[in-house]
Amino acid sequence: MDEKLVRVGTTYIPVTDVERSARWYTDKLGANLTYIDGDKAIVNLANQSMFLVKSSEGQTSNFIDVYGEECFSLTFEVNGLESLKTLHKEFKENDIKVGHIENRGHAGRNFVFFDPNGNKFDVWSELRMS
Repeated sequence: MDEKLVRVGTTYIPVTDVERSARWYTDKLGANLTYIDGDKAIVNLANQSMFLVKSSEGQTSNFIDVYGEECFSLTFEVNGLESLKTLHKEFKENDIKVGHIENRGHAGRNFVFFDPNGNKFDVWSELRMS
């Protein structure tokens, strides 16, 4: 069967303050800002467009799984464990809220981090080439 869905083009992230969030994504994560208005900003990060959409206070992209754990909806990949450790250290030095580097029982290691709105993201040390 031919692949019908080629790639993920855009991810939508709820934020309360579009300008502040756009600045955080560009300053802290190195995203490239391509558009901004009062309701949304478009940033390019990790070969993907992310729309930072003005939303109500407390709204996040996170969800609760069947075990009651808060889950992230997006995992970023880095090229190997040393890259993961370096990024983890850099995030901490840049005052980004991060979790510990974890062994989740599969290949590689992971850690989570949060944007200022409480959106939870994951970073994985295994780079999959497509």
